[in-house]
Amino acid sequence: MNATYKETHRGIVYIVGAGPGDRNLITLKGVECLQKADVVIYDLLLNNVLLDHCPAHTEKIQAPDPRIRTTRQAELNNLLIQHAKEGKVVVRLKGGDPYIFGRGGEEAMELVKAGIPFEIVPGVTAAIAATAYAGIPVTHRDYASSVAFVTGHSAAIHPESNIKWNYLATAVDTLVVYMGVAHLQQIVDLLIKHGRDTQTPVSLVRVGTTPQQLVVQGTLSDIVEKVEAAQLTSPALIVVGEVNRLRDQLRWFDTKPLFGKRILVTRARAQASDFSDLLEEKGAEVIQFPTIEIKQLEETVIPTPEKYDWVVFTSVNAVEIYYQYLLRNGKDTRAFGDIKICAVGPKTVEAINHIGMRPDFVPSHASGKTVATELDDVNGKKILLPRAKIATPDLPNILRERGAIVDDVPLYDTVKVTNENCNAVETDLLDGNIDIVTFTSSSTVTNFLGMFPARTAKDLLTNVRVAVIGPTTEATAKEQGISVDIVAQETTIESLTDAMVESYSNYLI
Repeated sequence: MNATYKETHRGIVYIVGAGPGDRNLITLKGVECLQKADVVIYDLLLNNVLLDHCPAHTEKIQAPDPRIRTTRQAELNNLLIQHAKEGKVVVRLKGGDPYIFGRGGEEAMELVKAGIPFEIVPGVTAAIAATAYAGIPVTHRDYASSVAFVTGHSAAIHPESNIKWNYLATAVDTLVVYMGVAHLQQIVDLLIKHGRDTQTPVSLVRVGTTPQQLVVQGTLSDIVEKVEAAQLTSPALIVVGEVNRLRDQLRWFDTKPLFGKRILVTRARAQASDFSDLLEEKGAEVIQFPTIEIKQLEETVIPTPEKYDWVVFTSVNAVEIYYQYLLRNGKDTRAFGDIKICAVGPKTVEAINHIGMRPDFVPSHASGKTVATELDDVNGKKILLPRAKIATPDLPNILRERGAIVDDVPLYDTVKVTNENCNAVETDLLDGNIDIVTFTSSSTVTNFLGMFPARTAKDLLTNVRVAVIGPTTEATAKEQGISVDIVAQETTIESLTDAMVESYSNYLI
């Protein structure tokens, strides 16, 4: 390596394997590289959610499409070298593993020639990930003691190919072919010609590890016909061998209760991740479409808690914003002293516990009327109610009717956001390409409809099911002309997820 370059530049390239599709299959080191990247050059078919790991300043560049430009690889190599020579931390984010049919070795060689320091971060390759998600172990003591990974593109089936199909056809128990869907017939013919039994089980796994995963099974004698009938197209793996017989017993991914269902999440982006995680655990494809943003009200005069008998927190946002206010003013949980705390809902309880306190009272339900009527001995008591600006008046009104002195303090507002995906979401809704739309507050309902001013609720939601988090949100949805299909029993995202699973199961019966 050129010593002068090393001494005067900090640029480096990390060639990172992103895994096959499931965003959680990237390695910890891969995430760490993204977190310090100045530039990311990423492949076309990657899960773009991975780019959320990047800092705000990161320049994100989609790699040239090889189907459009034959000079793609040369352009890409030049991009890596150019940005690294500018002293940047460059991440080359590749699907699967960089060194398994990923041209990572070629890119690394170009960096060596240019004197650019680099590191390789291995990734989970599709041959072991997509098969595992399909319920097919590539090796098994009773079925397969050997496995080979082979490329199936046109060069590999050319008569002058360096792949020895005459040996490979019977040399290994399990054969996994990448990039071979377009040449499935030729591959089948080669395997049969060179001795593989026509009744050998075969599976094709399309977009494995994602909620769109599709598996077609057959034997060498009929797999081409079955793939054509299923209209299966690339990207997909071809798996040949007796291990395919285990799929019926070992399926676990595509049997999840919400597998393949496309679910639109409309809550604020900062709060959407936990909900998305729950839905993805059930097998759903989540489309994040935030309609609101939580904005702290700067002009509000916020009292400290010392003069009150009760502080009632009705949301996680209220806890977090109020506690940050105390910290900015040189106070902490000790400011609450002997003051009693009411926390509405399990998530609010968790937020209270997180800052080192325990609530004195948790109502049985999250409605304002329930909180106000179940809170004991409020006559003459001073109650602080820090909450959202748009919160309904039921809670403070009933408390005052019971003789309490209530300071209803707006801490934050839920404001409408613009969303660049409106056109795509509108098309998917009208075409029935979204299965469920979720609303977790009244403001998500009204703001969602406001994003499509040319459409009525009936226009947008005729072809989808609607799930809401509780009676207040349900009432708002119905007022707006929305037919509600699913209502959570409790006002939590866990309850809403459970309700969707149960309702969808019943819906399919």
